[in-house]
Amino acid sequence: MATVIFLCGLYSLAFAVFHIGFWKIFKWNGELRKLSFANKGIMQILNVQIIYYFLFVAFVCFYFPTELLASKPGNIFASSSLFWFIRTIQQFVFLRTNHYKVHILTIIFVIGTILFMLPILMK
Repeated sequence: MATVIFLCGLYSLAFAVFHIGFWKIFKWNGELRKLSFANKGIMQILNVQIIYYFLFVAFVCFYFPTELLASKPGNIFASSSLFWFIRTIQQFVFLRTNHYKVHILTIIFVIGTILFMLPILMK
């Protein structure tokens, strides 16, 4: 079971790295200029906050796997699968397109939903 928690940490770390790359991947230096001052700031603030969240989740998974498995707060934390489930649903709400990259991300989000649910289901 500790392996699953470790994989949750790696999954979160990978998403932190992915989000760090958003400025380059999505050419935000140029693209965000098209937005209003407030929207440009909000986009970047939200991205920085989600990076922090992913790094925090990875840290907790790497340094407190036993506590996550043995405590009620650990069960609540493991319910981060709800985060990934909601993110999966948002694919269909906000990214309605038939593009293979969107489909790949959707599959990755479903994997996250299952991965973070496993510690609860396997008790």
